[in-house]
Amino acid sequence: MGNCLKSPTSDDISLLHESQSDRASYGDGTEPDQEPPPPYQEQVSVPVYHPTPSQTRLATQLTEEEQIRIAQRIGLIQHLPKGVYDPGRDGSEKKIRECVICMMDFVYGDPIRFLPCMHIYHLDCIDDWLMRSFTCPSCMEPVDAALLSSYETN
Repeated sequence: MGNCLKSPTSDDISLLHESQSDRASYGDGTEPDQEPPPPYQEQVSVPVYHPTPSQTRLATQLTEEEQIRIAQRIGLIQHLPKGVYDPGRDGSEKKIRECVICMMDFVYGDPIRFLPCMHIYHLDCIDDWLMRSFTCPSCMEPVDAALLSSYETN
């Protein structure tokens, strides 16, 4: 058995040997006018923040005051309770089944975050929302005031 399309001018060993023309066409650096390829550089992504709901800026463009405000906001978001979506045994319960931010149905095991007003959202959806506006997307209740008042009562 073997190659049924044998060429009369070449054999298997000749394929292993490179000719000078092959080496020049692959650009192995033997010609002086060719430059080596540029080194691989990984793109470093700079986080984007929203100092106010209508503004979007790179982290490197924020003022010191805006950086402090965003750090405080991140700290408050971290204190909001989070969990895992579990629809329960009875599927007919009056339970929220959809994240109103992304409009996708919750799936068992999805990471979720609870707001003080008892609305729930996907963790990533609500964290991004709260970085822009610190109000509940469903009832528009200010999250920071509710969160701070819950600290005062404890």
